[in-house]
Amino acid sequence: MTPTKQINIQRALTLTGAFNFLYSCAKSCLLPFLTLYFRQLGLTPEMTGIIMGTKHLISLVWCPLASLMANFYNKRRAVVNGSLACSAAVALVLLLFPPIDLHANISLCNASNPRSAPTSMESQPQINSPTVCQPVVTVPANTSQLPQNSTAESKTSSSAVLHTTTLTLGRNKRSEIKLEQEQHIEELEFLGSLKVMDTQHQLFFLVLIAVSVWELVAAPLQWTADDGLYDYLDFADASDHYSGTGVWRLVGAACGVGGAGLLVSQLNCFIFGQTSRSAVHFLCYAGLSVLALPIASFLPIYVNKQQARANRLLKAVQLVRGSQRALLCAVTALLVGMALATVDNFLLWHMQDHNSTELHMGVCLGIACLSQAAFPLLAARLSRLLISDRVLTLATTTLALQFFYYSFLWGAWAVLPAQLFSCLSCGAFWWAVRVQGDNVATPGTERSVKRVYDALIFDLGRAMGSFAGGFVVHSCGLAWLFRAVAMVLMVWCVCLPLLQWNAPRQQRINYSRLLTADTSEASDSESEQERDWLNKAMQDNGRNNNYGRRPNY
Repeated sequence: MTPTKQINIQRALTLTGAFNFLYSCAKSCLLPFLTLYFRQLGLTPEMTGIIMGTKHLISLVWCPLASLMANFYNKRRAVVNGSLACSAAVALVLLLFPPIDLHANISLCNASNPRSAPTSMESQPQINSPTVCQPVVTVPANTSQLPQNSTAESKTSSSAVLHTTTLTLGRNKRSEIKLEQEQHIEELEFLGSLKVMDTQHQLFFLVLIAVSVWELVAAPLQWTADDGLYDYLDFADASDHYSGTGVWRLVGAACGVGGAGLLVSQLNCFIFGQTSRSAVHFLCYAGLSVLALPIASFLPIYVNKQQARANRLLKAVQLVRGSQRALLCAVTALLVGMALATVDNFLLWHMQDHNSTELHMGVCLGIACLSQAAFPLLAARLSRLLISDRVLTLATTTLALQFFYYSFLWGAWAVLPAQLFSCLSCGAFWWAVRVQGDNVATPGTERSVKRVYDALIFDLGRAMGSFAGGFVVHSCGLAWLFRAVAMVLMVWCVCLPLLQWNAPRQQRINYSRLLTADTSEASDSESEQERDWLNKAMQDNGRNNNYGRRPNY
């Protein structure tokens, strides 16, 4: 008989916290800056929105399917390790695509990195600079008027050579630029095989394919790791510790986005020849993902094939649809997801247009993550005073005000004050959604209900917001995109309290308290009316049973 393996809860939580920190740090080094890299490649806002929207749709469909198959075939650890390694490799493929316009890429980089501006100016031909324009000696047209002295014949020739040399300096500068352009065109020759499209659309489809493959290998990781940890803790009757693992993700996100922004801002526009400094984001993502592989090999993962997760997801959808307040929360989650997609895709574009560097971007996004992580700590002390419906309306209103503020940026650090209010917008919103999910969930469906809301926010909502946001930016500009999102959220914030007031309130039953309650405490807490009702029901049941018996003659 094999001895039972002892379960160490503290070790499991430590390994999971370290893994969530590293992997969240890796994603934050790249994903917030990904659309900025697409802009440097020369993709339009519509193309960027389509790429990001497709990425979220793939995650919406593929995450639950991959998680179910990993559980059914007992391949959770293989999925986690394989997803880490393959996603790091596929992400580097995006570095193989050169930008469409090299000089436009240089100008964008210089706009966000003033310290590199002198380097870029050296590549431009300075025709009127003092180095090129030297004093010119005019040679008479009539050579017969020249003196016969051979020395004076020599001086004139030297002046003519000097004149010819100075005129060719500007031509050499131009020829060097043409040579660089020819080399850049040679790099784009692999795109010329598709004659039916121009270079920009060829690049768009190649990037779309690469991002789709990247999402296919990276999407199952988080779901699979979370399922393995929850089943592990649930097997040890310690599932209440599962909720504390999310804090490490926000801390890792803050460190990743802030550290990557600080590192990239210290570099010149190009590193290793013609390689853009944006490649550092991809290298950091790949390096941290590989660094998380040893921890992923020891993650606490348990497989419970007896649980029908597909049925639980369907049951969770029915629970959300059956409650009016839960349905209102779902509509709010969908709208907030669409709004957050515009921040993920185009806020850094807007900041770059106002002379923000990667340092400003990283610091501002990192502060937003830390501010968001502070609300659960505040809510733990004020939970009795907070009502989920009111907090949901307050969070959506604060988020609308943030978007309205984004449309009036004026400088590099102008976005920072709005990021400080992420505690009352995103942080409060996640708390309200979690409470609403707990209120509507039945025993065993809490995580499934939460994942229904997550799918509405992170996948379906962000996909719809990405598709729509790209076309709005193309038609109206970045400023009007944020104003339009703010107006939509404000209109919903006016309608939401009225709809919540008319919706019936559903009280949540504390099943754990009922299961652990003592019999004596239950009898003492019962009122006389409840006892009479119970005794009467038992007497009626006994009478019915006696009446149904036949006498035995």
